[in-house]
Amino acid sequence: MSQPRISTTPIPGLLVVDLPLHGDQRGWFKENWQRATMTTLGLPDFGPVQNNMSFNTSAGATRGLHAEPWDKFVSLACGRILGAWVDLREGPSFGATFTLDMGPDKAVFVPRGVANGYQALTDGTVYTYLVNEHWSPQARASYTYLNLADETAAILWPIPLDRAEISAADAAHPRLAEVTPMPARRTVIVGTGGQLGRALRQAIPTADGFDRATLDITDPDALRRFDWTGVGTIVNAAAYTAVDGAETPEGRRDCWAVNVTAVGELVRIARRIRATLVHISSDYVFDGTVAVHDEDEPVTPLGVYGQTKAAGDALVATLDRHYIVRTSWVIGEGHNFVRTMAALADRGVSPRVVDDQVGRLTFATDLAAGIVHLLGSRAPFGTYNLTNSGSVMSWADIAKQVFALRGRDAGDVIPVSTDDYAQGRAMAPRPPHSTLSLDRITDTGFTPRDAAARLRDHVAAIARA
Repeated sequence: MSQPRISTTPIPGLLVVDLPLHGDQRGWFKENWQRATMTTLGLPDFGPVQNNMSFNTSAGATRGLHAEPWDKFVSLACGRILGAWVDLREGPSFGATFTLDMGPDKAVFVPRGVANGYQALTDGTVYTYLVNEHWSPQARASYTYLNLADETAAILWPIPLDRAEISAADAAHPRLAEVTPMPARRTVIVGTGGQLGRALRQAIPTADGFDRATLDITDPDALRRFDWTGVGTIVNAAAYTAVDGAETPEGRRDCWAVNVTAVGELVRIARRIRATLVHISSDYVFDGTVAVHDEDEPVTPLGVYGQTKAAGDALVATLDRHYIVRTSWVIGEGHNFVRTMAALADRGVSPRVVDDQVGRLTFATDLAAGIVHLLGSRAPFGTYNLTNSGSVMSWADIAKQVFALRGRDAGDVIPVSTDDYAQGRAMAPRPPHSTLSLDRITDTGFTPRDAAARLRDHVAAIARA
């Protein structure tokens, strides 16, 4: 059997599918929608949940133009139409038009926000379409419409509209100049109270951001009450990161609640609304016995924090549309290691700092920029390591650099082993090697900035504050 073929159109994301008809003296057969075949050829895996049909008694029946808040896959069971599509999404392609003479051997994938219309060219035409959200009166309120006779779109209807059969509602739709474009699906960031969350707010200013006080992801009722309508991306920057506190009975409960149970709720929500979920992971999912960790290394967490991050990653990985962004040693606005070392340097303190844990710093602004890149470039879904680049350093090496940048003698930092530092302290186990391979993220076209250079910038910013 011959295979379907997919071709693009002047409207971004609007795809035409040639469907082979296999016939004999009895009639014909076609695979109208075959998920494995279609997605392999490049059609989005859009997850249809409802199938609708429209019977048109006579040639000249004309419907549209309706832009709906979901994706559609339109085709014909019998008859022939002129299909017409106009992009009503906000952006540079607003107003782009495409038409197609269609029979049962054609189908069209229509992305959310592209207005869809058609004119029946034969009697008894049956028009059918799959959609990936259930219709409801509430959903209809978010439709965008365009008049079939709009002069800008200038659709050449084979049967003039004054001789066509058009509903009163369709005849009253506005011209293009009066249309409010359908906005892009929203981005929601949870966990904006942390270092990365604050950086993400700056990197994605159009996103809706929520800290724990405004949206507590550990509260199932709060997640149920939240309006997820129109959300296309969820960025989870919320996490329990008190590594030592996670080893206590209360901390263990809190750590699992934020890093696992709440993540499972976000996964369920993202699956239901067909959103992309960006989730932040950690070098602590590894035991640090490997010098450089790549994305395919099996997880081997040492402590409760690492165990919860590994469990959260496993939940997120069940989603088709996910980015797990694994990072280490994050530095941003607020309390962090670099700021602490700078304050000690200024106070004349000579701190003891471990020298047998090595890795790379990750500055929150660069981490946020990498996340924006993954989303904007539509990089393949999956797991990506993302830290700053450059030489591998120990915490003592970093502290020495901070001291030097603050005008102190780097020798005033006293290197000690983790075991010596832990004497008399309740400390969770740490991976001795936290260096993450950056090959996969750089292959997408994103080049992380050098950690040492960014450290100089950060210390200078502290001095100016």
